[in-house]
Amino acid sequence: MLPYIHIPLWPHQIPTFGLMLWLAAVAAAFILDRGFKRGRIDADAAGMVAVAVIAGIVGAKLWHVIDTPLELREQGWSVLWDPAGFAWFGGLVFGISALLIQGWRVGIGAVRTLDLAAPAAAIGYGVGRIGCFLSGDGCYGIATSLPWGMAFPNGIEPTPPGVRVHPTPLYELGAGLLIGLWLWVRGNKKRPTGWIVGEYLILSGMARFLVEFIRRNPKVLFDLSNAQLASFGSVIAGAVLIAWAARHPVPAPHTVVEKAA
Repeated sequence: MLPYIHIPLWPHQIPTFGLMLWLAAVAAAFILDRGFKRGRIDADAAGMVAVAVIAGIVGAKLWHVIDTPLELREQGWSVLWDPAGFAWFGGLVFGISALLIQGWRVGIGAVRTLDLAAPAAAIGYGVGRIGCFLSGDGCYGIATSLPWGMAFPNGIEPTPPGVRVHPTPLYELGAGLLIGLWLWVRGNKKRPTGWIVGEYLILSGMARFLVEFIRRNPKVLFDLSNAQLASFGSVIAGAVLIAWAARHPVPAPHTVVEKAA
């Protein structure tokens, strides 16, 4: 594992988690910009992604602190600056909220902005998980005897000696890339506003729900973790959004012209 990169003649270490987070933002900004161009939308994709990323980081950290009150009691407020410990659901809620507000302000439309950003969000999340893998920050899974099981002896939260675990960040990387590709292809055709982001909520929620079965997170209710409960809510929200979108189909071009006239 490589939690930090050491550069000769440079006094500071570069955390690989932060480096991959930056790369994830770049990838998301590029994909969102391609989506804007495909939809003939003149908007600052990079700026919107930057705001959403910052909001997502804040939300992910706050949700993690709420989800793990023991850490707050043991470490105090310093836990807020800990490079480890970010909750997926908090980042999702804060990031979506930031995109909704920005889309409304620039005139794209709040929900349509989420449709356009869904592929970028999925791929950006997957790329960001490489940072969790490289840093060994504890996001790995439970012990396994499978041939691709890995040990994280030099991670921020090292695994016990001789123990191999599921490399769950790599599983989530693969899921993020597949979901992002699926949504990008689906978004190439006219669909009701809210449909694509509804699929994103369902697919990403299902992926996180399943991977949690082999993660180390504690169970809190019905033998499910907090992340699984949040994932279940994500799937429900996505299904409701698709049902709503199905009742508001995209008008045909001639209908739009008639309304404008």
